[in-house]
Amino acid sequence: MSELLEQQREHFENISDKYFEARKDVNHLYLKELMWRHFFKDKTALKEKSLAVLEPMCGYSEGKKILEENLGQVASYEGFDYSSVLVEKVNKIHPDLNVYVHDVSTFTSDKKFDVIIIIGGLHHVPSICGQVVKNLKQNLKSNGAFIVLEPTHNNYVFRKIRERIYNKNTLFDQETERAFVLKDLNNLFLENGYKIVDQMYPGLLSYILFYNPDAFPWLNFGGKGLVRLLFKLDTLFFRNFVGRKLSFATLSMFTVD
Repeated sequence: MSELLEQQREHFENISDKYFEARKDVNHLYLKELMWRHFFKDKTALKEKSLAVLEPMCGYSEGKKILEENLGQVASYEGFDYSSVLVEKVNKIHPDLNVYVHDVSTFTSDKKFDVIIIIGGLHHVPSICGQVVKNLKQNLKSNGAFIVLEPTHNNYVFRKIRERIYNKNTLFDQETERAFVLKDLNNLFLENGYKIVDQMYPGLLSYILFYNPDAFPWLNFGGKGLVRLLFKLDTLFFRNFVGRKLSFATLSMFTVD
C-alpha cells in the first residue's frame, strides 16, 4: 500500500466511529432513501436479474442494502475495504456477508459481476483512481452496471468552497482526498472503454443540508417533511444543465459492451 493510501486508511479509521454514528441520523437516511429510489426507478433491466454484486472500498457495505431495497434480489455479494477496523465492524453487524480486507490498487479476480458499486470511494484514492477503474473493467459483465457516487464540482466557485472545507474540516484529509471535476470523472471511465448510461446530479440543497451530518451537523435541521420538500425541488434539476453546474455530487451508471 502506498504512503498516501496508508495515510487515508489511518485517517478514516480515526473518524470511523463518528462517521458511523452520524450516518444513523433520520434525515440523512431518509434523503438517501429518496435519492437512490429516484435514481433506480427506471432501471428495469437490473430489476429483472438476480444480481452478482461487487463493492470495492465498501466501507460499511451500504451498497448491498441500497441495491436490495431498489432492485430486488442480490444473489451474491462480495465487498472489500483497506480498513481492517471497518471490515471488523461489518463482520460483527453482518456476519453472513462476504466482506474482507483488501487494497483496491492490487485487487484481481476472475469473477464477473452484474453490478459494481462504489459509493464515495474513488475520491479517496485520486492518485490511482484511473488504475482502479481500468482494473475493475475486467470484472464487469457485458452490459453490466458500474454505479458510482462521487463528490464533483462543475464551476470555479464551488471548487474553491470545497477546497476550503477540505482544508478546514477535520473530517476530511485534504492531502489524500480530492473531489472531481465532472469531466475528469467521466474521462476516467470513457478513456478506459466504458459508456455512460445515466447521470444524476443530486448534490443540491437537500444534499448540502442532510447528506454529511458528521461533517456539518449545524446544517442538519428540520425533519423528514423538510427533507422531502427540498428533495422534490432538487429533482427539477437532477438531469439538466443547471443541476450539472450547481451539484456537489454526481451519481453515475457506466457500462461496457
